[in-house]
Amino acid sequence: MNRLLYLLCTVLTLASCQDELDIINPNQITNDSFWQDGTDAVQGINAAYSTLHRTGFSRWQPMLYDLRSDVGTSTSPWAELANAMNNFIQPNSNFGPMTDVYADNYVGISRANQVLANVPDIDMDEDLKARVLGEAHFFRGMHYYHLASLWGNVPLQLTPSSPNDLPPTSPEDDVWAQVIADLEMAADNLPLQYGADDLGRITRGGALALLAKAYMQNGRYADAVDALDFFFTGEGAGLYDLTENYADNFSAQTEYNVESVLEWGYADNPLEFTDQDTQTPNHNYGTSIAQFYAPPGVGYADGEALRWVIGEFEQDSTVAGERDPRVAATYLYNYTDPAGPEASIIYGTSWAERYGESDRVFFRKFLNDDYKNEEGFRSPNNYRFIRFADVLLLYAESLNAIGRTEEAYAYVDRVRERAGLAPLSEVRPGLDQAAFLEQIKHERLTELTGEGHRFNDLKRWNALGPGLADRDGGFANFQQDKHGLLPIPQRDLDINPNLVQNPNW
Repeated sequence: MNRLLYLLCTVLTLASCQDELDIINPNQITNDSFWQDGTDAVQGINAAYSTLHRTGFSRWQPMLYDLRSDVGTSTSPWAELANAMNNFIQPNSNFGPMTDVYADNYVGISRANQVLANVPDIDMDEDLKARVLGEAHFFRGMHYYHLASLWGNVPLQLTPSSPNDLPPTSPEDDVWAQVIADLEMAADNLPLQYGADDLGRITRGGALALLAKAYMQNGRYADAVDALDFFFTGEGAGLYDLTENYADNFSAQTEYNVESVLEWGYADNPLEFTDQDTQTPNHNYGTSIAQFYAPPGVGYADGEALRWVIGEFEQDSTVAGERDPRVAATYLYNYTDPAGPEASIIYGTSWAERYGESDRVFFRKFLNDDYKNEEGFRSPNNYRFIRFADVLLLYAESLNAIGRTEEAYAYVDRVRERAGLAPLSEVRPGLDQAAFLEQIKHERLTELTGEGHRFNDLKRWNALGPGLADRDGGFANFQQDKHGLLPIPQRDLDINPNLVQNPNW
C-alpha cells in the first residue's frame, strides 16, 4: 500500500511539473510583442541582410552561376559536387549544396515577408517606413530572381508562412512577374544614397539595376532601357562611375567604391572561437567562396576557370600595345604576369615553384591574395553583385535590342577605355544590330567573367546547350528542355503534394 501511494504521488508531482513547464515565458519575443516601433522595423529588415551570410547564398550560389556556365569547371575530388556543378549529372535532387541555395533563398523570402506583413501597421516615421518596405520588396524580388533563374517553376509565398502551408508550384513566368513587381515597388521607395552608418544598404540604383536584368531575362528590352535611364539621364546620373583601377572592384581593401551598385558586405569576426566572444559565439560574418575557388595549397580549388576565355582577352591589345590588364585581375595562372610562371606570384610563391608546368586557371576575383598567403572560411571580401560596368553593358545591349545601336557605342567605349583599349566606335564602327550583339557578348565575357553573370547571359541569348561542349566538356551531358533548370529538391516534393518536379527530372 505504501508503495502504491508513493507511485501515485510521483505521477501527480510529474503532472504538476509538466503544467508548469507549459507556462508561456512573458519575456519571450513574439510577433505581437516585437513589431512595435521604428527600431523593430529596422531590426526586422536587418535580418534580411543577414541572409546574405548563409552558406548556400554566399558560397554555393556563386559557384552554381559560374560553374554551370561555359567559363568554369570543377575537378573537385568531391565527385558529386563536380558532377552536379559542372557536368550536368545530378541523380540526387537533395544534393546538399543545391538544396542549401534553394533553402537560403526561401529563408530570405520569409524574412522579407515578415517585414512586409508587420511594418505597415507600425506607427513610425513614414519616410523610414517606406525605406524599410522598399528594402523588403527588394530582398523578396532578389531571392525570387535567383530562384527563377536557377529553378524556374517554384512556389510563390507572399505572406508569412506557417507549418501547414502547402503552396503550389507557380509557373516560371509568374515567378518572374513577381520579381519585377517587387523590384518596381522597391525602386519607388528606396533612397538614392545613405549616410556612412548605413553603408551597404540597398539603394534605388541597386533595385533598378536588378530590375533591368529581370526585364532583359524576359525579353523586355525597352523596359530595361527605361529602368537604366536612371543612371544616365535620371536622378542617378553622376552617382556612379568606373574606378580607375579595375582590380579595385575585387579587393577587400577597396570596398563600396564608386563603381559599386549592389554589394554584399562581409567581414571578419576576430573574436570568433575565442573566450572573449561572449556575444556571438561561432558567428561567421564572412564568406567562404575564396576558400573554394583558391588554388591547391591555399584553398580547395573545388571550382576553377576554363582557359579558352583567355583567348578572348587576347583579341585586343591596349592602345599602348600591352595585354589587357583585366586578365591578371581575373585569373591566377602561369601567365598572370606576362613574364611567365617564374614571375607569376601565387599567394607569395611563384607559379613555377607551386605548380610546375600545370596549365590550370583559377578565378582570382574575390580572393585575398593581395594581402594573404592562404585562404579560409571567413573571407571579409565583399561580393560585388552588380557593378557600374555591368550597368553600362546592359544599357548598351538593351539600346541595341530596340534598334538604337549607334547610341549604344558610347557605353561600351567607357568600359573598353578603362581597360586601356581603343574605343569600339573607332575600331568597329557601323556594326548592325546582330554584329553589335556579338560584340556585346565578347565585352561582357572580358569584363565580367567570374562574377556570376555568365549563366544568365547564356540563357538570355538562348546559347545554353551541348554546342558549348567544345569549350566546356561538361556540356556534352547537357540536355535541352532539362538542364536549363535545376530539379526541385525531393525533400520538398515529399512534404508538399502541391509541388511539381521540373520537366525531365
